[in-house]
Amino acid sequence: MGITREGRHKRRETGGRREKYRKKRKFEMGRPAAMTKIGERRVHTVRGRGGNLKFRALRLDSGNFSWGTEVCTRKVRVLDVTYNASNNELVRTKTLVKGAIVLIDAHPFKEWYESHYGLKIGLKKGQSSELEVEGKQSDRVKRKLASRQKNRTLESALDHQFASGRLLAKITSRPGQSGRCDGVVLEGPELHFYQRMMHKK
Repeated sequence: MGITREGRHKRRETGGRREKYRKKRKFEMGRPAAMTKIGERRVHTVRGRGGNLKFRALRLDSGNFSWGTEVCTRKVRVLDVTYNASNNELVRTKTLVKGAIVLIDAHPFKEWYESHYGLKIGLKKGQSSELEVEGKQSDRVKRKLASRQKNRTLESALDHQFASGRLLAKITSRPGQSGRCDGVVLEGPELHFYQRMMHKK
C-alpha cells in the first residue's frame, strides 16, 4: 500500500464510519520522509506533480545562517542537533528538519564582528578586547570604528557562545523539500526560551 494524504479512511467527527466510495488517487499520494542527516552533501531530485522538482536532501553539513540584529549572513557548518519541539527521536538521530535547534560554527560570524567593530569578542576573564591591527590605521578608519562602537550592543548569552566557538541556531528552510539547510541565529527572548527548554530536558 502506498502512502496517501487523503482523510476519507478516518471516522466522522461524530464517530460514525465513512463509506468507501473510491480507491486511492495519484494526486493524493505522499512520499517517505527525507530524514536528512548531518554528513557530506547528498541531494536527490524528485519529480512532483506538474513536472516540478523537489530537492530531497539526504545529508547536509552546512547552510546559510543569518544573524538578524547585525544583518549578517554567512555559510557555516552544522555541527549537531540539540533540540526539537516536535520529537526527541529526531534529536537522538540528529535529523535536520524545519524548526530544529542546531549548533553551528561561530567563527565566520566572530571574524566578521571583530573586523566590523574592531573589537575582540568571546573573551575569557582578564583578556583585553582591543584588536591588534597589522600596519597603520588611517584616521578615517579609526573614526568609522569609533562611531560603530558607540551604538554597539552584544548580549551576554551570545558572548558566552562565541567564547565556546558554537552558536545555537534554528533551521527555517525545509531540507527535504528545498535541499538546503538555512536558518537564523537564536538571540534575545527566543534564545532564552530554547535554552530553558533544553535545560528542562
